[in-house]
Amino acid sequence: MKPVVRLPLPALLSQVFVAFTIEADNAFERQMVHRTSSHGAPAGSRGAPWLVSLAMWSTCLRFVSEAGVTVGELERLAGVATNLAGMARWGYIVVAPDPADPRPKPPHSGWVIRATSAGRRARAVWDPLVGEIERRWRDRFGAAAIDQLRDSLWAVARQFDVPLPACLPILKYGLTNADGLRLNQRALAQSDDDAGSHLPLFALVSRVLLAFALHYERESPLSLAIGADVLRLVGPDGIRVRDLPRVSGVSKEAISMALGFLGKRGYVVVEPAPDAGRGQAVRLTAKGREAREDYWERVDEIERRWRPRFGGETLSQLRTSLERLVGEPTAASPLMEGLKPFPDGWRAAARPIESLPHYPMVLHRGGFPDGA
Repeated sequence: MKPVVRLPLPALLSQVFVAFTIEADNAFERQMVHRTSSHGAPAGSRGAPWLVSLAMWSTCLRFVSEAGVTVGELERLAGVATNLAGMARWGYIVVAPDPADPRPKPPHSGWVIRATSAGRRARAVWDPLVGEIERRWRDRFGAAAIDQLRDSLWAVARQFDVPLPACLPILKYGLTNADGLRLNQRALAQSDDDAGSHLPLFALVSRVLLAFALHYERESPLSLAIGADVLRLVGPDGIRVRDLPRVSGVSKEAISMALGFLGKRGYVVVEPAPDAGRGQAVRLTAKGREAREDYWERVDEIERRWRPRFGGETLSQLRTSLERLVGEPTAASPLMEGLKPFPDGWRAAARPIESLPHYPMVLHRGGFPDGA
């Protein structure tokens, strides 16, 4: 396994994105009446919606106006597919044919999405919250550090050939990003305030991270998420399955999805642990070892290719800005300071966060950035 001298650029971007999202999620949970599988619904909150992550605002609720929005228009505005079935089931939206549409069987793209009362409350919490978390970061890390990060992110993002979404896609089976994209150049360009330079910090981070992931996945048979969060961590002697969530920073459900995909394609073998202990271990096949080395080489090569494309000084400033927030690869990240959950939050009862992912696992399970 390659020794970590410095974190790859997508890992730096990922850890900033995930930390920002978890801090925002914790704040949303505290302000929004909700229910979860472990906490249920608080007294007096009958019918409360299921708790979801920032991704469900950025891919859905932020675009659902008082008049509603069609399914097709939502995807054009967001630039990604969202989990409409989940958002309806969880109590945030209603999706139904437009009463004004005279067609007996209008296509699903013409159906109208309207927010429920819970959805309207959730949007009222989310809309100002992303700005509030960014203000917290300015206080914590210093205004100059955040301004430099924003400037360096935009210096890269403004050079993209195609306007990318201001959010990450929800990953499906295979954990690739392109499957979730719904790019519409005109709609995305019109949705950006001042061509995107005033997007929220997490949106600028996600846009640059997504561009890197798409570049990686155009050239690789495996997704960046699989390479960064699974293959990277499986050494010559393998690793226990139960240890992967802790060292990767992503949920056991996300790990299970990735291992299932890798196993069916011959990259890994999952077998009983070799030391007579209970549980299973993951071992790379020859194909898997080759894929792991390809991951390391490819992330380095893409960053090298980005330097002449976007400017060597621009990339250096971006890396410096990110490293200031993330800290040393072998030490506890300064980003952890904002991730302590409040006592009644669901993360307070979950496994403590020991590491941050090298790529976000935004899944259909509510959109949490670690696949929780």
